Amino acid sequence: MKPEQAVQIHLADYQPYPFAIETTDLQFQLHETATLVQLKCKISRKGNNAEPLVLDGENMELLAIAIDGKAVLANEYQLDDHKLVLVDVPDSFLLEINTKISPADNHALNGLYFSGGMYCTQCEAQGFRNITYYPDRPDVMSKFTVRIEADKSVKTLLSNGNLLDSGDLEGNRHFTLWEDPFKKPAYLFALVGGVFDMIEDHFTTMSDREIPLQIYVDPGDAHLAEYAMDALKRSMKWDEEAFGREYDLDLFMIVAVRSFNFGAMENKGLNIFNSSVLLADAKTATDADFERIESVVAHEYFHNWTGNRITCRDWFQLCLKEGLTVYRDQEFSASQRGAGICRIKDVKALRARQFPEDSGPLAHPVRPASYMAIDNFYTATVYEKGAELIRALKIIVGEENFAKGMDLYFETCDGTAATMEQFLDCFAKISGQDLSQFLVWYGQAGRPRVTIKQNWDSQTGTLQLDFTQETAPTPRQKEKQAVPIPVRIGLLGQSGSLNFDIKSLGVSEQQEAVLILNKQQQSWTFSGLSERPVVSAFRQFSAPITLQIERYSADQALIIANDSDQFNRWEEAQSFARAQLLQMSEQVLQNIEPQASEQYLTAISAILNDDELDPAFVALCLQLPSDDEVFQMMEEAAPEAIKSAKLAMVRQLAVSNMDRLLTLQSQMRPAGAFKPDAKSAALRSLSNQALLTLSTLASDEIRELVWQAWQNADNMTDTMASLVALKRSGSNKYQQALGEFYQQWHKNPLVLDKWFSVQAVNADDIASINNLLEHTDFDILNPNRARAVYGAFAMANPALFHLADGSGYQLLAGGILKIDKQNPSLAARLMGAFSSWQKVEPVRSKLAGKIINEVKSANGLSKNTYEIASKHLGAD
Repeated sequence: MKPEQAVQIHLADYQPYPFAIETTDLQFQLHETATLVQLKCKISRKGNNAEPLVLDGENMELLAIAIDGKAVLANEYQLDDHKLVLVDVPDSFLLEINTKISPADNHALNGLYFSGGMYCTQCEAQGFRNITYYPDRPDVMSKFTVRIEADKSVKTLLSNGNLLDSGDLEGNRHFTLWEDPFKKPAYLFALVGGVFDMIEDHFTTMSDREIPLQIYVDPGDAHLAEYAMDALKRSMKWDEEAFGREYDLDLFMIVAVRSFNFGAMENKGLNIFNSSVLLADAKTATDADFERIESVVAHEYFHNWTGNRITCRDWFQLCLKEGLTVYRDQEFSASQRGAGICRIKDVKALRARQFPEDSGPLAHPVRPASYMAIDNFYTATVYEKGAELIRALKIIVGEENFAKGMDLYFETCDGTAATMEQFLDCFAKISGQDLSQFLVWYGQAGRPRVTIKQNWDSQTGTLQLDFTQETAPTPRQKEKQAVPIPVRIGLLGQSGSLNFDIKSLGVSEQQEAVLILNKQQQSWTFSGLSERPVVSAFRQFSAPITLQIERYSADQALIIANDSDQFNRWEEAQSFARAQLLQMSEQVLQNIEPQASEQYLTAISAILNDDELDPAFVALCLQLPSDDEVFQMMEEAAPEAIKSAKLAMVRQLAVSNMDRLLTLQSQMRPAGAFKPDAKSAALRSLSNQALLTLSTLASDEIRELVWQAWQNADNMTDTMASLVALKRSGSNKYQQALGEFYQQWHKNPLVLDKWFSVQAVNADDIASINNLLEHTDFDILNPNRARAVYGAFAMANPALFHLADGSGYQLLAGGILKIDKQNPSLAARLMGAFSSWQKVEPVRSKLAGKIINEVKSANGLSKNTYEIASKHLGAD
């Protein structure tokens, strides 16, 4: 049954809000089940419009309304489950509204909720309407003052901005008073109340202002926030140096909470973080966790300018704040951990998360034209692909013009709710380029396939490259236009990079150039060449495309061995591996023993034996492409065949390089105490990747090696790697290790999430997943725990999720329906795991379609989950 609120909202229908909310004063009297909220707003009508005042509001009890001190009677307003309408209001007035809400009953974690002994808010995108009646849209910006009252047992009371006052009250109560001097939309409002430990530091800004920095965590966790504090200070310094952006308030705060639907939230001056992306030390967090914490802390801080000071006019412009800020946090990470390695990791994440979106029923533009539930568009397309478009824009306009364009954007749009058109106009003005075609990227779903055909003339020493771009039809968008694609390109000879000329572009004696492919077909001629060149295109992944180019195996080996672009060396190794895995998967289906080519094995062996290479790069080359990358290449995907093919390839790499892998596993260990820096992490990554590769040999000797690695592990990175290696080796000590892990960490929720997740990812049967769901420590209402089982199983264990009998689909659907009743946002995200259902062979595809339809037809389904299920089935 279609939910009542399941209606499409369209970008084309945008209308400005007819009123200005000049000031917003809020007073909270906190209570777990009966929090009282008093709202006072100074409101004025814009222009001569005669529109009624329409306020959003849900899941609360309306107690009283007054205009200019006079009570508004029940027959003078209209109220339903979603809106409050005041028809006859003055042109300028003071509005007062009193409401009552129950934070403890808010299991959706949207608005003000009480969980884990603390009060917390999550108002993006539309959570504020669960707190009081208000125009809950990003283009309504107001100055907020917030007074919070609570029992003294709720020791800490926080909100946005600067602390103006605090003190004791009668009845063992106390209060704090906060003021945010900058206008903001309601989605950036934040409130936190609870008992915390706090660590404090300070940062001196470029104008010599000293800013106190405070991080609030659960009691006993203060030491786990030290790395996040260090990352925050580095982020603040980097934003001043790279973008000239200085922090603007007198105080910056972060709070870590256990129950949170997202990773973190950039509320002005009071960031709220899921504990999983804030708390870390050597014993409890992996190197990947440290990297993610560094990235997310930076991301949320950078939002202070790209998201808060300049927000988005409407939710269709979400990519403006998120794509831009992801780009900024990626550049920060590159400055801290190495540009080449970070670029590879960013593209790996893009391929794992965003490429399947572009290729499936959930394909949507970076700026969607419509939505049913905006929460469903916090996607990899909006975030990661959005960041790729910012990077492509920078290449097209040039680094200097990009910096000047950003300055103009900050100067002209500060304090406003902006659009993509306004953003791009800044770069058009600075560069003098017509960027109207670039906007096509934002309105067009799917991923361009760029084909390069080569015509080498040895007599004239010229190479003609013929480029074509084509974007396949996607659901609800059949016709596609050409987009401007920056192609960073070089040419290789047998001894390294070649100099070349491109006379049509005025390029002479260069080893690298940027071509702008902005038509369906274009050609460029490279001259001045003394030998047949090997093309190295889309260096540093200069655009989010799929490349098709014919290669000889020898040319692939040359790029892997000699390309000056680190990304393209890795990319060619991955491309080689994808082609091999596709062929080997087909061999499995034909009951032929899968065998990788000698050329591929030799190319990877050369990387393993090159002591001059960055260990992080070697480790990345040793990691095979994801199952999903091969899955998307198959006509009728067979996940179990892909799993068998990958296992065979890893074993062949292990057999071919056993002595070298044993050396790397034992010798690539950082000296001294654990450090989360990039160099130490690189050594651990190579050592552990060598261990994981060797573990597939499953000999007694290797099982003993893996068991020793488990026993010697003194940090979570090594612990998790050796635990997975125990499973891969078939060791009978895997269950013993799981038991030891549980006994040590069952009281630490974040580490216990890892225990659940590693089992879900590596489970061989549905019974194992059901055992996890029935475990006493499994809590379906906690987003982290639900994701650790349902999410890990469905998104990282494709062979089990896509079982031929449909039991994997059934298990996930059952969980989604349970979660949807409490937390629609989380349920809809899990529903995304079905995105590749049409790619599997027909029997399984039919089963998946039937189960998706059962979810879509369930009584009482939220609009969030209904929208995703409908799109899976091809319905709007």
